[in-house]
Amino acid sequence: MSAQTVAAPARRRRGINLEKWGWVFMRASGVVLIVLIFGHLFVNLMVGEGIHALDFAFIAGKFATPFWQWWDVLMLWLALIHGGNGMRTIINDYVTHDKVRKALVGAVALAAGLLIVLGTLVVFTFDPCLGVTESSSLWGSCQALVK
Repeated sequence: MSAQTVAAPARRRRGINLEKWGWVFMRASGVVLIVLIFGHLFVNLMVGEGIHALDFAFIAGKFATPFWQWWDVLMLWLALIHGGNGMRTIINDYVTHDKVRKALVGAVALAAGLLIVLGTLVVFTFDPCLGVTESSSLWGSCQALVK
């Protein structure tokens, strides 16, 4: 065989391998999400009065604590990014037309980004007394907070 017929060895592309890091992220975020989700379920369903304690006041109390705000926001962010990355992988595997694939991946990214922004705003700007009137059962609690 001549030197011209032997194929040159494959060259590695330089730069960041996004597929590899997407794969690593899916595994790491999956493990963290298991801890966050089961912690969330345990606190909400098992501690104290259990499921019978779940009401508006319970959620308002949790969202008044920075620890639970960050717990829920981290769970929201990881779940949406994890799910969006999974959808991106499915789209890349099954959609063959390049423009359609790019449009679908863009739509998934837009939806995940919008939900992350809106969910984060809800968690950090939650005010249980907003719109409470004198006829509401929360009126006494909200008046105590103001004083």
